[in-house]
Amino acid sequence: MKLSPRLAALTGAAAAGVIAAGTAAAVQAAPPGPAAPNPAQARAAAADSARALVANRPAYLQAGSDDAFVQKPVISSEGTQYVPYERTYKGLPVVGGDFVLATDSAGNLKYASVAQQRPIGALATTPALTQAAAATTARAQLKTVSAVEGTTLVVYTLGAAPALAWETTVRGTSADGPSRLTVDVDARTGAVLRKQEHVVRGTGTGAWNGPSPLTLNTTQSGSTYTMKDPTVTNLSCQDSANNTTFSGSDDVWGNGTATNKETGCVDALFSAQTEHKMLAQWLGRNGANGNGGYWPIRVGLNDQNAYYDGSQVQIGKNTAGQWIGSLDVVAHEIGHGIDDNTPGGISGGGTQEFVADTFGAATEWFANEPSSYDAPDFLVGEKINLVGSGPIRNMYNPSALGDPNCYSSSIPSTEVHAAAGPGNHWFYLLANGSSPTNGQPSSSTCNSSSVTGLGIQKAIKIMYNAMLLKTSSSSYLKYRTWTLQAAKNLYPGSCAEFNTVKAAWDAVSVPAQSGDPTCTGGTPTPTPSTTTTPPSGGCSGNKLANPGFESGNVSWTASSGVITTDSGQAAHGGSYKAWLDGYGSSHTDTLSQSVTIPAGCRATLSFWLHIDSAESTTSTAYDKLTVKAGSTTLATYSNLNKATGYVQRSFDISSLAGTTATISFSGVEDSSLQTSFVVDDTAVTLS
Repeated sequence: MKLSPRLAALTGAAAAGVIAAGTAAAVQAAPPGPAAPNPAQARAAAADSARALVANRPAYLQAGSDDAFVQKPVISSEGTQYVPYERTYKGLPVVGGDFVLATDSAGNLKYASVAQQRPIGALATTPALTQAAAATTARAQLKTVSAVEGTTLVVYTLGAAPALAWETTVRGTSADGPSRLTVDVDARTGAVLRKQEHVVRGTGTGAWNGPSPLTLNTTQSGSTYTMKDPTVTNLSCQDSANNTTFSGSDDVWGNGTATNKETGCVDALFSAQTEHKMLAQWLGRNGANGNGGYWPIRVGLNDQNAYYDGSQVQIGKNTAGQWIGSLDVVAHEIGHGIDDNTPGGISGGGTQEFVADTFGAATEWFANEPSSYDAPDFLVGEKINLVGSGPIRNMYNPSALGDPNCYSSSIPSTEVHAAAGPGNHWFYLLANGSSPTNGQPSSSTCNSSSVTGLGIQKAIKIMYNAMLLKTSSSSYLKYRTWTLQAAKNLYPGSCAEFNTVKAAWDAVSVPAQSGDPTCTGGTPTPTPSTTTTPPSGGCSGNKLANPGFESGNVSWTASSGVITTDSGQAAHGGSYKAWLDGYGSSHTDTLSQSVTIPAGCRATLSFWLHIDSAESTTSTAYDKLTVKAGSTTLATYSNLNKATGYVQRSFDISSLAGTTATISFSGVEDSSLQTSFVVDDTAVTLS
């Protein structure tokens, strides 16, 4: 705390007495800064900021003169705004051209997640292969074909080099059952470039939820009731034999027999409505598709399975004929839908099933049913023998059921359910740690380390926010980077969550990536990068350490007492701020930090400034604050700029890219009448 001779803020009779005696006026305590923008304002600021950034075509977008960009709706989560984009090339959709820009509520860029790794360059857009030939190749990828949804010319950038391709979606059956498959075929050679299955299958428990009676949101029309949620778009439970919503003359459903379809729909609809509450209360998400909507759930699939295909959720049965519409089954399948309706679409590289499993586990823990029902745990399919062998996946010890505990280079090509092992293991360690104290089982690590968990709610928040950074290039390695960045976005004043995410990935052998963000001194900072490659955040994030001063006198060089919690001036955010001058006598205070700006990046210096002064003149600058970046003076403020509250100041310092420069503030006060220059929430933001 800074003591005399700086004047303390005085109030009431004491303040009046000092002024009447003719001494210097008391320092006016700054009122709270401007209120945080409401969600609509934050989304608008993010959209506007993203448009301006994309218009400047920073190098990390890998954009050529023939590229154009389409902004999608902004997604808000815990103060971070995620702005997804799709790309076109000469008017053609670009597969793998998507990216996400994450900003704070004021529109300042925090991170850029970009799928495309190289410019498209000059690419001919006249195909050598006919559309019909491409459709024939696509049809050949299935055992039987019931429909061809359409064939479109696209540019494919997920391979070794950009290529013109025909993209066809076909419906039918594969060796695994029902299929809806998108096939990209090289429009020059006819080679299959990629196959994307939209029917994402999962299995789980068929046990009844409880205790009874379960409360369901249903619809009444006249004297008829239907198993359709009246407040959530498309959320209903139907008989898969005819896609008809279950109905009746009363609002009492099912007979308690698990082989009865209507009873199966009681479990399924209750599970979906429970997940809907979890999404809203824990994640702030408006429904599974992000716009308040779902897909009809259909009970009656004649298979030991369940699946989501983009238009519906199908619920099958176990070998005892019981319909498997329990919490973890339904929440897993809807989890696929959430994955499909977040940036980048359904996760790839062997990650899609673990992603969906995290939503199943989170919904079980949110519901917290008694042990005789679908109680919270980290087993998948634990309540019934789906095929006579107990649970189908074990998140705390995947190897107990034959799945790998640890990541290896073979995982991306492993069968997708087995490939979920390392991700499920990571999520368990993130939520519970290696030696839980909440009654959950211990979980051994692949590197013999110990991990302390964060709890299920923080774990699913980090997972979900990582999905909002997802692009079409998703993989285990990308999810490591995205979850680390998500922890930074969610908990900017702490390294604890960030470090646990990192420790959990290390514990399942997912290796560190060159562009992984880092966290030091309690405030996360991006890893310096020698490129401008953005998926790792090289041209994104805040390069200043301890930017809000909440770690105290760390990372900054400052005059004594400048970084303070002194109550004489309010902070813009948190408790600490940098208070220069305010003594009412000849005095100089300084504040500085050295920062490295990677070559090729744009950089913006911003900070919040409050100026409080006892000077009454409207013409003479007696006390001055000078702001510099390197040797360049960016601005000079004085007692003439005094004002109520904080004002954000911003400067383009991109000319310093490729250098290490010092950001400095110098406050000089004359011999009488105090002026306080209060700085907070600083940033050197890269783009």
